[in-house]
Amino acid sequence: MLKSLKLLADPTRLRILRLLAEEALSVADLQELLGMGQSRISTQLSQLKSGGLVTDERSGKNNIYRSSMSGEISTLVERASEEIPEIHKDATALRHLMRKRRDLTRGYFDDLAGRFGKDYVPGRSWKGLAEALLKVMAGGTVADLGAGEGTLSQLLAQRADHVIAVDLSPKMVEFGAQLAKQHGLDNLEYRLGDLETPPLEAESLDLAVLSQALHHAASPQKALRAAFDGLKPGGRIIVLDLLQHQFEEARELYADTWLGFGEGELASMLETAGFQGIETAVVDREDEPPHFQTLLAVAQRPA
Repeated sequence: MLKSLKLLADPTRLRILRLLAEEALSVADLQELLGMGQSRISTQLSQLKSGGLVTDERSGKNNIYRSSMSGEISTLVERASEEIPEIHKDATALRHLMRKRRDLTRGYFDDLAGRFGKDYVPGRSWKGLAEALLKVMAGGTVADLGAGEGTLSQLLAQRADHVIAVDLSPKMVEFGAQLAKQHGLDNLEYRLGDLETPPLEAESLDLAVLSQALHHAASPQKALRAAFDGLKPGGRIIVLDLLQHQFEEARELYADTWLGFGEGELASMLETAGFQGIETAVVDREDEPPHFQTLLAVAQRPA
């Protein structure tokens, strides 16, 4: 406690902790938000890490930092930081940063709408999809979260009573809805929304699917919790995503926010969201460089 109190006496460290309590961020993110140099921020993060107040994990070339404060310390940080004039500016800057990330992803998919099947998308593995669908039998009400043009949604609609395809790109939603109409899929509905706050009724789903979508989320943890909230008790989730990789160019080429996830990391996020019966497996590896691998996770909301 004494060590923590000493660390909290510095206004810059308080500002960093307040930001990390809201979102996982890189040093570059914190530079942008705080308007400080890399060396200063790295020094402060090193001290906070040594004090057990933050943790970090590798994502490509970046370290991503998260808050690991106890409830007691977190409350103290919240109260103490209100005395810092810059704290409200920091909160506004963080909202802007997260909105910018969403806009970048939305713009990428707007441009991509209508071209699926013609352009390469890393991790889009039919073998991976088949592995996932073998794990569960689609039925009842299904949500395809981050659906894109809805190729998977259309497949699910062959078996499910009702499929809700959610995507943040208006053009993608429009394109998918047209495809559904052309194919006579009256049980396939498209809704505009993001992964963290999808337009879903609470406890309305039997199955939630995130196929190559989670690495585009501003906050993967919030996206998984939103899926959990949308599922009925006993409902299931399928996550297909990229295994953690080092192909930094994916951020520019595919508007990726995260460079995949480790098996343990994804399992931990699912558990934190409330899921149980979590299973993970690496189900595919691409032959061409950078040899993306597809990670599958299946879990259930407690009945």
